[in-house]
Amino acid sequence: MNWYQWEQGVLTLNLHVQPKASKDEWSGLHGDRLKLRIKAAPIDGKANQHLIGFIATEFAVTKSACKLISGESGREKRIAISSPKKLPSLPDNLKFDISL
Repeated sequence: MNWYQWEQGVLTLNLHVQPKASKDEWSGLHGDRLKLRIKAAPIDGKANQHLIGFIATEFAVTKSACKLISGESGREKRIAISSPKKLPSLPDNLKFDISL
């Protein structure tokens, strides 16, 4: 799978993020990235803060366990999640091929 990597307890997601959506939701693949729609607008870093909070909730970790590796000012983002406690439900039969 190109949209995530799992290595030594760290899950790295390759995301395509769509801001200003009607709700926060995983919405399938966008090329070789997992598409995530978020409600926040991309103003003054608010979308990135909202994204980190959503990811932390979805994977049952603290915000400090989520790190934005790349894509701070664009839609293509990489996020590392240290020791995720759970995996979210994904659409279109997408699955993580890992065990926690």
